Amino acid sequence: MEAHSWNGQQEMASNNKLKKASNPLAIYFPFSDEMHTFAHVFKKHLAAMLAILFYLFIGVVAIQLFYFLVVFGKFAYAKLQKSAPKKIPISVIVCAKNEEENVAKFIPILAEQDYPDFEIILIDDASSDSTLDLFEEFEKQYSNIHLVKVVNNEAFWGNKKFALTLGIKAAKKEYLLFTDADCYPTSKDWIKEMSSNFTTEKTIVLGYGAYEKIAGSFLNKLIRFETLLTAVQYFSWAKMGHPYMGVGRNLAYKKEEFFNVNGFIDHMKIRSGDDDLFINQAAKGSNTTICFSPESITYSQPKNTLKDWFIQKRRHVSTAQFYKAFDRMQLGGFYASQLLFMGLSIVLLAFQYQWIVVVSLIGFRYLFSWLTLGFAAGKLKEKDVMYWFPILEWSLIVLQLNVYLTNLFSKPVHWK
Repeated sequence: MEAHSWNGQQEMASNNKLKKASNPLAIYFPFSDEMHTFAHVFKKHLAAMLAILFYLFIGVVAIQLFYFLVVFGKFAYAKLQKSAPKKIPISVIVCAKNEEENVAKFIPILAEQDYPDFEIILIDDASSDSTLDLFEEFEKQYSNIHLVKVVNNEAFWGNKKFALTLGIKAAKKEYLLFTDADCYPTSKDWIKEMSSNFTTEKTIVLGYGAYEKIAGSFLNKLIRFETLLTAVQYFSWAKMGHPYMGVGRNLAYKKEEFFNVNGFIDHMKIRSGDDDLFINQAAKGSNTTICFSPESITYSQPKNTLKDWFIQKRRHVSTAQFYKAFDRMQLGGFYASQLLFMGLSIVLLAFQYQWIVVVSLIGFRYLFSWLTLGFAAGKLKEKDVMYWFPILEWSLIVLQLNVYLTNLFSKPVHWK
């Protein structure tokens, strides 16, 4: 019995020696066995986690391809169909607040449009510079220019929607065409192009408001890329029968559409959104169309500093939370898939997990997104930004995340 016990102890000692021989660190570090076990378990869990992330990445790529090929392809691969010119009476409406330099340059361009029947409603929203004086001079100079003076009041202090409401009510024509005080068309046929898209059923026309090109400026390319991507989104969803926004730099609708939804009353307390919140409420697939011919595009001067543009984007993004549920979902789905695509690509490549498949999916996604946005950029005269596409896209994703996080903790400043 004692001999058997002694043999068992010798066997255990022999096994321990073998373990230490196979794991030399155990001689110096008594807990190395536990560390080895932990490392093994960690690797096992990491492999499982990477597998989950890999399949999530495949799903994200599928979502991205759905947006770029199915949704955005509706606009990108569509042919430009020009409508016959119409002679619909048009009221061009421009609202300005402290825009003396811009109105001096751009109002004469609007007044010289080649169109048989139009008026220009100039709204001075309690400017403190020479804007009102310039408007009064234009009213004397051009017989089809009419002035609306807005004074600040306690209920609607600094509210652009209140000023626009007064201008819309003052308009004598049934069809309204909007642009901003810092915008201008490059063609004398701007009114003709936009108005030609009105029909008995289509009483809202979404146009494209571009920004001027600045040579050698990466910020300018980023601003124009973001503007292009936004336009591709709202043009595409409009063509799919789900219009959700437009831009006040280039927008037209019949006056009755304004009164059908009681104007801006439902979102009057929200300082921004005179364009996109109104369209989100009033536009439907049955009454909305788009216009993107070269002659219909308006241009404006972009921000010159990242700080100024960041502030502007904070205002724009802050209105999206008031969109309809479906529109918030589709926008959120697209931006979430972009952010996940970027993050998961970095993680999976960093660990070289199924890297051949991951690289192939990244290439596949960029091929089709580049093609889709490239065709859209050609339609909107923005081809040059696509040479920088991957860099601009990743820069925009990071900036949009920053805008979202900043808006969570502070409110943006609105109309001047």
